[in-house]
Amino acid sequence: MNHDVYMAGFGGQGILLIGNLLAYATILEGNQASYFPAYGVEKRGGAATCTIVMSDKSVGSPVVGEPEAALLLNPLSMEKYYSHVRSGGFALINSSLIDDDGSRRTDIKRLLIPANEMALAIGDSRLVNMIVLGAYVEYSKVVSVDSLKEALKEVLPERNHRFLPMNHQALEAGAEFCRQAFAS
Repeated sequence: MNHDVYMAGFGGQGILLIGNLLAYATILEGNQASYFPAYGVEKRGGAATCTIVMSDKSVGSPVVGEPEAALLLNPLSMEKYYSHVRSGGFALINSSLIDDDGSRRTDIKRLLIPANEMALAIGDSRLVNMIVLGAYVEYSKVVSVDSLKEALKEVLPERNHRFLPMNHQALEAGAEFCRQAFAS
């Protein structure tokens, strides 16, 4: 197993949280992970990105020029990083905020997901990140949704554990959206 994913959005969307969560879930499943976060000087509204490399062997470098997958949560991320996804890869595009459907690339698989609307339907706009992560792991099978749920207990501060059920629901909603999208 060797997978890498690039996540990008703006500060406040929870990009760094889901990157850390994915890396932690990978380790819980007995594999190796590298988590490389980056964000602009301002935390909310500035660029937030991270790269996660997952493998059953040692991970040499967290730097990836052409990721196997990209989770793109806002228009600037789409503009900057979509073209870097390697041929044969996968792009998950938050269609709630990104008008570009990515159809100019026929060499990758795409999933357009209305993550903001889905988060609001669950009851909290902050769940966009969990919806997107649930869809990604359903598509890629890099970890199980159950491992993400287990890792959430470690990644979220204890004072926020009251939000675990809602986060679990968002992960499941994203996974189900992906299952339905690729079922046809």
